[in-house]
Amino acid sequence: MTAELLRLSDVPRERPGADPAAFWPRLTAATAHLDPPLGVIDRAALAYNAADLVRRAGGVPIRVASKSIRVRGVLDAVLARPGFAGVLAYTLPEALWLADPSQPGGGIDDVVLGYPTTDRAALARLAADEQLAARVTLMIDDVAHLDLVDAVVAPGARPSIRIALELDASWRGPLGHLGVRRSPLHEPAQLAALARAVTERPGFTLVGVMAYEAQIAGLGDAPPGRPLRGALVRGIQRRSRAELAERRGRAIAAVRAVAEEAGTPLQFVNGGGTGSLESTAADPSVTELAAGSGLLGPHLFDTYRGFTPAPAAAFALPVVRRPTDGIVTLLGGGWIASGPPAADRLPQVVWPEGFRMLGAEGAGEVQTPLRGPAARTLPVGDRVWLRHTKAGELAEHLDAYVVVDGERATGELPTYRGEGKVFL
Repeated sequence: MTAELLRLSDVPRERPGADPAAFWPRLTAATAHLDPPLGVIDRAALAYNAADLVRRAGGVPIRVASKSIRVRGVLDAVLARPGFAGVLAYTLPEALWLADPSQPGGGIDDVVLGYPTTDRAALARLAADEQLAARVTLMIDDVAHLDLVDAVVAPGARPSIRIALELDASWRGPLGHLGVRRSPLHEPAQLAALARAVTERPGFTLVGVMAYEAQIAGLGDAPPGRPLRGALVRGIQRRSRAELAERRGRAIAAVRAVAEEAGTPLQFVNGGGTGSLESTAADPSVTELAAGSGLLGPHLFDTYRGFTPAPAAAFALPVVRRPTDGIVTLLGGGWIASGPPAADRLPQVVWPEGFRMLGAEGAGEVQTPLRGPAARTLPVGDRVWLRHTKAGELAEHLDAYVVVDGERATGELPTYRGEGKVFL
């Protein structure tokens, strides 16, 4: 069914959505028989984005970040396309579900958990199943993570657990720490010391390293209307890229030496994200990239100079009130993205054009008033299209996405939530 709905080998030449006046009315017409609220995935836009990510990766395989998708059918379709290999999961229960060989298609055989876990029940499930233990890799940055696994199931009573280490990829420059607060392992010697602790400990196999440069991959370098900030961001990213390439290279060389001494060579070194594919792919120490948001194209990624994703995922809300001639009110809309509270976390109203949210209300839990010229002609029962800030979080509000292919809605793909899975 997924293969029929998502033909990602059929890639459009032009970027879908480049002409809003054609793109959004087409989605309206294709879904006119369905009642909003609803979410859509445009097949052509998804195919375009997948092909563009592969182009930007320059031959380095891309591991799909599942948190930015949260739709099993999309993961399966993308992984069937050349250029993508494996999943970067966000919780251990999710990783086990994705890797479960009883799933349709036999499950995903290469799932790396992108974050440490303290889920004892899930660790017990992993340790009790040799096939899952061979498919799922845990991420650690502290010996305490190993201690927790041993406390759940002793080394002699389980298969060897695959382990990856996370290197802190943040930049510590004149402005202090720039990046996200993830691993405490910043220096090559720290990473090598933990690598040795893993290789010398029974019941674990060191297989990989990850380093996520959020200050490059997740920070737009061309914020609209803020040229000075854009110049500052580009300068920071340029210096951070150079520093990280040198430090990551030393760190990986040190860990490889430890792993080879133990007779278990590294299988992967993961880096990057949607916003840094080109620069991370150019780092010779990296063997694979990570990306997910660039597939669905949320509006967070409209602020990059080097690439422009198509709006492959979007949602429509119905007009249910007309408080004044210049205002319409939508049902729902408070689908606000995680991160620092700011205007860029709000959904972006994209069609009809010219709408803006009211400063006193914003995007509301059960209603969202909009002011704009189109309010004078938009009737009750019509719909407004919006884009979410962060790709995967939209799926937490939907049971399924409607797939639109050309002029037609061709079917539905359930989200994780639609399959009864709420992982985080």
